[in-house]
Amino acid sequence: MKRCNILLFTLLLSVASPAQQDNRLTLKGSIQSDILIPQTDEAIGASKTDDILTNTYVDLQLQHSLFEAGARLEYLEHPLPGFENDFKGWGVPHFYVKGRLPQKDPSRPSLAELTVGTYYEQFGSGFILRTYEERALGIDNSLLGARLVLKPLRGVAVKVLGGRQRHYWEWNHGYVAGADAEVSLDDLLPALQQHDTRLTLGISWVNRYQKESYITRDVEEPTPTGYAITTYSVAQPEHVNAWEVRANLNHGPWSLLAEYARKTDDPAQANGYIFHKGDVAMLSASYSRRGLSLLLQAKRSENMSFKSDRTVMGISSAINHLPAFTQDHTYALAALYPYATQLADGEWAYQAELGYNFRRLTPLGGKYGMNVKVNYSYVRAINRHFNGSSALGPSAAQSLLRLAGTEGYTSSFFKWGPQSYYQDLDVQLSRKLTRDFKLTLMYMNQLYNKTIVEGEGGIIRSNIFVADAKWQLSPKTTLRMEAQYLNTDDDEGDWLFGLAELSLVPHWMLSVSDMYNSGHSDPAYYSNDTHNHYYQALVTYSNGAHRLQAGFGRTRAGYNCSGGVCRWIPAQKGLTLSYNYNF
Repeated sequence: MKRCNILLFTLLLSVASPAQQDNRLTLKGSIQSDILIPQTDEAIGASKTDDILTNTYVDLQLQHSLFEAGARLEYLEHPLPGFENDFKGWGVPHFYVKGRLPQKDPSRPSLAELTVGTYYEQFGSGFILRTYEERALGIDNSLLGARLVLKPLRGVAVKVLGGRQRHYWEWNHGYVAGADAEVSLDDLLPALQQHDTRLTLGISWVNRYQKESYITRDVEEPTPTGYAITTYSVAQPEHVNAWEVRANLNHGPWSLLAEYARKTDDPAQANGYIFHKGDVAMLSASYSRRGLSLLLQAKRSENMSFKSDRTVMGISSAINHLPAFTQDHTYALAALYPYATQLADGEWAYQAELGYNFRRLTPLGGKYGMNVKVNYSYVRAINRHFNGSSALGPSAAQSLLRLAGTEGYTSSFFKWGPQSYYQDLDVQLSRKLTRDFKLTLMYMNQLYNKTIVEGEGGIIRSNIFVADAKWQLSPKTTLRMEAQYLNTDDDEGDWLFGLAELSLVPHWMLSVSDMYNSGHSDPAYYSNDTHNHYYQALVTYSNGAHRLQAGFGRTRAGYNCSGGVCRWIPAQKGLTLSYNYNF
């Protein structure tokens, strides 16, 4: 299979070369290579290897109004830390050919579009299907098969697809099939557009087929002389079906999204092989006017881990995706304890965000205006009563395994469970004090249930303070500096972070930073695992479509997260080199 993929990639490259001379064809592509020359550092747990480590990707796309073809070469024979246990290897795992049937009206989208090969797709918010690539997390759950998209009428789109899902360098044996239909009523009913109203309705269905297998269950049963253990063999369903309905209403500055999905019995390793249906419901409302924005949303999910292979754990082989409803923080200490969505256990998640711009030349806005943003996120366990036992806490893995082959538990929809998973309250103020100086201040109060997210560690409560200053020294020179402080009596104790970044337009950027674990104020808590400096020095050069970055420093072991999906990355130290090119 690898030889066939390489042949396809070579063929695309050879065809694309003369194609650039044809005005009807366009060649696009990119190169990304991240390199680490590792060093041993016993203080942080980093180790040296004899190899230079790299994750390298080469993408090519040949585009035409009637067709498109693409392929991606991935070289991870000696991958970066955190990728060695699964992505080690190289080949061409992504390749496709796409054909389009145009409408009579050239201004409208294609009447039909057929893709054969590997592809990415999402239905609605992704509750029952989302395949995508996120290289920083090591996620590529593309489907290998075919997808047909039809747009027979203005505002109507129908998708039908099927295939096998990528699992690192192989494809799972299970098959995924699905269909999605979406109607934009405002395209069909001009009266809605006249009243500045847009309404989109959608319905989706996904099926996973995996060859029937059996699980065994030991049950203690009464006998005339006492009790005896009887072993039962329970067949797992070959077909698991999931469906979803959604409605998205927009009227003027208002927006409302409601979505509900349900999944049939799906006994898998993630839920302890119980026969329990899954569902997720979400309601999101927002308001946006010049200077004011408001977001309110809530989500309840239960037993919604949906994989193309029921026997795997972790982030691989996931068919669906549930957003975390928490902030994706960019400041280092605010992102130190990121939250991961609990797909199997389920959760109640809430988020509220308010943004307001105080106009310039007002008492609070001052000469240049001021922006204030407040965000609150809260995630809590759902109510679960396990069969044959009293109500237990979330992630009761032993109880679920003991109930394998049964319904497992019952749950009340509107009741909370006994534990909080995550809480985040942050306030951010940004204000220009002079024409050339801008200051951003942030305060964040966080509760992080490390036991739920990482398996152990208890509850971590912290307060985080951030100051971010930006000076425009000249039209082409900008200096930005950060100072951050995380205060907690839990886990590894306090942290400090500082950064200085000098930007020299249009080519250069220089930055130095240090994250220091100052630990607990009580010497009794002193540990060799704390009181470490994680320093970084980076030099970046950009020229047109080329970007080259070189650096040296330490990286702390921890979770790298995006959108509620996380991957463990071990500690690193060494010289880094990164090159990006888009054409």
